[in-house]
Amino acid sequence: MSDFLFDEFPTVSSKQWKQKIQFDLKGADYNETLLTHTNEGITIKPFYHKDEMESLEVPNTPTSFNICQTIFVSTEKTANYLAIDALKRGANSIQFLADAPFEIDSLLANIPGNTEIHFQLNFLSESFITDLTSHLKNFNSFLNIDIIGQLAKEGNWFFNLTQDFEILANILKTANNTNVLQVNISQYQNAGATVVQQVAYALTHGNEYLNFINNKESLLNISKQTINFNFAVGSNYFFEIAKLRAFRYLWKLISDEYNIPFDVNIFTQPTNRNKTLYDYNTNMLRTSTECMSAILGGTNTISNNSYDHLFHKKNEFGERISRNQLLIFKEESAFDKGAEFAKDSYYIETLTKEIAQKALAIFKDIEKGGGFLKQLKEGTIQRKIKKSADKEQEQFNAKEIVLLGTNKHPNIDDKMKDNIELFPFVKTNPRKTLIQPIIAKRLSEKVEQERLKDEA
Repeated sequence: MSDFLFDEFPTVSSKQWKQKIQFDLKGADYNETLLTHTNEGITIKPFYHKDEMESLEVPNTPTSFNICQTIFVSTEKTANYLAIDALKRGANSIQFLADAPFEIDSLLANIPGNTEIHFQLNFLSESFITDLTSHLKNFNSFLNIDIIGQLAKEGNWFFNLTQDFEILANILKTANNTNVLQVNISQYQNAGATVVQQVAYALTHGNEYLNFINNKESLLNISKQTINFNFAVGSNYFFEIAKLRAFRYLWKLISDEYNIPFDVNIFTQPTNRNKTLYDYNTNMLRTSTECMSAILGGTNTISNNSYDHLFHKKNEFGERISRNQLLIFKEESAFDKGAEFAKDSYYIETLTKEIAQKALAIFKDIEKGGGFLKQLKEGTIQRKIKKSADKEQEQFNAKEIVLLGTNKHPNIDDKMKDNIELFPFVKTNPRKTLIQPIIAKRLSEKVEQERLKDEA
């Protein structure tokens, strides 16, 4: 008897399965009845089979994932207290957000060495960042500088193209063991980019930095670095798993063409695109599946969003729930090594390959057109994302994309007007910009604004 249980049964080919399905359809058209066509241009079949699968060797898949707590630095003392408290409660990574320079020693006081620390600085100061790196020798740290991402999000450089890249070069030369670069793809997802576009833009956005380093002689001997790729993860469960796997596979192909010792780190957060103001507890269900996708896709670090973060100021209960979601996955649901689970799944492996093929085609097209930065300045990237976002919005309006409690089965007794502490909609700030910024927008904003007006 075979040691493998299923070897006892006769094999059935994919052709035989399809013939059986067509027979059971009793004349109905197979393609029209059972094939699903997605916005990515990928056709989902009713079944997947080993004899049609080609696995891709996804490199550097992590053996586990880090649980990150994101903290805004309003005061150093408060942020430090929240960071230490989060670490005591199960987090093993901290992300500090800051709008201005801060007192570094006070912020980092008593944080255990070897803690993974991320910074998201909404400013660019060479002197401050150089000082910051001198305090980070005992930490696995990420400065997350993304000057191209700044241009895409705000429409302007921090200073100007030349000065921003000059500051970046100086920081890279003096960073020692601190990881400097980030490629922030989350803003493209939150603005409506498809899964395939996100992978392609991650590749070509990151390629701009590799080209810059490769063409600058003073940077060719910098110490080994890790580029942090920040992805937002949506609720298309299997596609999101395959997205991260396809990106890892393709990035290895591209980065190997350069003689630059840069590794890749994937940082993920649930998307805001599908989060809702009404029936907000469903956001907890959405973030749960999104975090699962991130883990199975091979993320290194996850920072979960609380179910009420759209409209409530940060609060202990919301933060604790979002952190505990990840702790349950890691400690109680055997997801600690979840990145291994997706390997050799017929469906996920097929999706990974198809997303990789389509993303690589877009990447090549952008590079032939002069690169990501050039197409960003010309508005090509913005138009592509807007086209995808408009299509998705039409599907939401037609209830082809369903957000329960919002565009389907809404609770008419649910009132939110008196419960809003933060403005949950797109904020307009008229200003002069070099390019059209890529603006994040949730699918349910218009519906929610109308309901708020109608509240008694």
